[in-house]
Amino acid sequence: MLKGFKDFILRGNVIDLAVAVVIGGAFTAIVTAFTEKLINPMIASLGGAEVNGLGFHIISGNDATFMDFGAVITAAINFLLVAAVVYFVLVVPMNKFNELQAKRKGVQEDEEAPASVETELLTEIRDLLKEQQKN
Repeated sequence: MLKGFKDFILRGNVIDLAVAVVIGGAFTAIVTAFTEKLINPMIASLGGAEVNGLGFHIISGNDATFMDFGAVITAAINFLLVAAVVYFVLVVPMNKFNELQAKRKGVQEDEEAPASVETELLTEIRDLLKEQQKN
């Protein structure tokens, strides 16, 4: 039972996932600072001088009813930036690494799978029928 757990934990996918979560979490702080200090002020400036950001109050004077579209845009930008970094910093290099290891081991993907026996027989039958129609 412990051997199976050890094999599961040491499997490459689990370790890759753990690294991605840690790196993604660490990078989130950088992205959050970027969006809060640079993107948010630009989005808030679209609302004008008398409006608090890009949004509006459903009930005037009630801060609980403020529809903050700037926060939604900022969250979307955060997501896209973190996803891009995780993809380009972790996924792409890992795919390249796996590809190089596969080549090193001599494992290469076949471009075309061999035809099945049924397919070969059907092809022969087709060819024979074509020859009979010509004669």
